[in-house]
Amino acid sequence: MDTRASLEIGQIPAHVAIIMDGNGRWAEKRHLPRLAGHKAGVDSVRAVVECAREIGVRHLTLYAFSTENWQRPPSEVTGLMGLLRTYLEAELRTMLKNDIRLFCIGQKERLSADVQKVLDAVMAETSACRAMTLNLALSYGSRNEIMRAVQAMTRRCLEGEIGVEDLNEELLASHLDTAGQPDPDLLIRTGGEHRLSNFLLWQISYAELYFTEIKWPDFRKDQLLEAVAEYGRRQRRFGKTGAQVQEA
Repeated sequence: MDTRASLEIGQIPAHVAIIMDGNGRWAEKRHLPRLAGHKAGVDSVRAVVECAREIGVRHLTLYAFSTENWQRPPSEVTGLMGLLRTYLEAELRTMLKNDIRLFCIGQKERLSADVQKVLDAVMAETSACRAMTLNLALSYGSRNEIMRAVQAMTRRCLEGEIGVEDLNEELLASHLDTAGQPDPDLLIRTGGEHRLSNFLLWQISYAELYFTEIKWPDFRKDQLLEAVAEYGRRQRRFGKTGAQVQEA
């Protein structure tokens, strides 16, 4: 069965962003170590990446590790970094086969040297892939990203490269980690929470928000398709009236 054919025309968002929440609570409910939930979550990553590529999503951004996550117990952070390294090593061949480019947003330099090495290698190997871009948000926080963008623009002003009159929304967007990519059309958060958690605050200004009680380890292909179907049922007006959108 052609999964994409089962969706309505125009229903597939170009860019999907996901806050992958609930791994730890999923494990605790089963009286398992928290890391077991993260391991199960890796299987969900594989399933969602595969499905997104299959239905024609061009950009997929996964909130893998936030700047605030560094506050977690050292053993959990170490375990998460190990899972990330293993995932990258294991998925390189699949990414190349499926024409998926890997990209990283966030403060990559804060990651351990061994993780950075593998991450850089996979990004280099997949740099020519064009069917889909998989963004991993690692050591990422939106406020930090915006501040880094402002600092970069300020330096350009001080060096005389640009003037204050040149500052605008487009220029700021070009200094964000996601520069050159479209803003997310659909933001999904799993795990039952209803907050943004410092994720893509600038970029999701007009994204459709989709919250589900399903915890990330249980979020797979069918759940992604339901989220995309719900996205397709909504009317995106971008400040216009519904009548204006229908006339366009």
